[in-house]
Amino acid sequence: MKLATLADGRLDGSLLVVSQDLQRAVPVPAIAASLHDAVQRWDEVQPSLAEVYDALNAGRAAGARVFDGAACTAPLPRAPQWLDGSAFLNHGRLMEQAFNTPPIPDFDTVPVMYQGASDDFLGPQADVPLPSEADGIDFEGEFGVVTGPVPMGVSPEAALRCVRLVVQINDWSLRALGPHEMKTGFGFLQAKPSTAFAPVAVTPDELGEAWRDGRVQLKLHVQWNGERFGEPHGGEMNFHFGQLIAHAARTRRLTAGTIIGSGTVSNVARGAGSACIAERRVIEKIDQGEMRTGFMKFGDRVRMQARFADGRDGPFGVIDQRVVRG
Repeated sequence: MKLATLADGRLDGSLLVVSQDLQRAVPVPAIAASLHDAVQRWDEVQPSLAEVYDALNAGRAAGARVFDGAACTAPLPRAPQWLDGSAFLNHGRLMEQAFNTPPIPDFDTVPVMYQGASDDFLGPQADVPLPSEADGIDFEGEFGVVTGPVPMGVSPEAALRCVRLVVQINDWSLRALGPHEMKTGFGFLQAKPSTAFAPVAVTPDELGEAWRDGRVQLKLHVQWNGERFGEPHGGEMNFHFGQLIAHAARTRRLTAGTIIGSGTVSNVARGAGSACIAERRVIEKIDQGEMRTGFMKFGDRVRMQARFADGRDGPFGVIDQRVVRG
């Protein structure tokens, strides 16, 4: 099943059921007012949403319309909680190598995670207003999951059964602000502007074989100003989403609608490219002795789209955003 949120001026938007080919959509106000509402009442509304989805794909859904991802907000315009991991250890190891920093304790066995702001997510084609180019503007391509209720102390295996939806993410970062905030020991705040999402959230079964071992087995194709930047594969996650959810829920329960991110998709093979500028810069430092690529300027665009192994477009739609002066 594929779901999206139409921007209609309301805080949580309006829920749309989207066809499998992303060509048609139908509003379902009689079932759930919003995706936020649907996630909160998932067991109650999921069967009805699935019926509409089947009818839409069969060409029988009343009120169907052309689907326009540009008219959508993030699938969840806001969420009770947004937690982002760093599950691709290659990314962290590159940073350590480039800057000759000591390894993070237990990096291989305990997930790294921070709590981000979840009150103001950006839609897939929304401009990104930021205060200064000097802040080191960077994109970060990720995958993520939306959970149902998660009990405290859940096992990683049981945590995977709490996944309701899978999403594609651009976790914007301001690299010049991050080092100071990390040194304080209190984590990111100003260095993490509002996070953006592709328009469509999908149930794990929609991914077929591309949802395996608790990982999104898709390439994330990233372009910067129309030029290829990378297409790292999501299957190289060192911690799967069940492990990330269990880590977040070790000492507390998680409410329905919590979003867990994978962190920057990163592959060991250099040929895969990168999903963020910071990683390209540290590879340049390691391989060429200096960082040559600058960060984003106002007017720059980034495009992200997951794709299947056979080259077909992925299920989430496209993130295509422009950075503007705030």
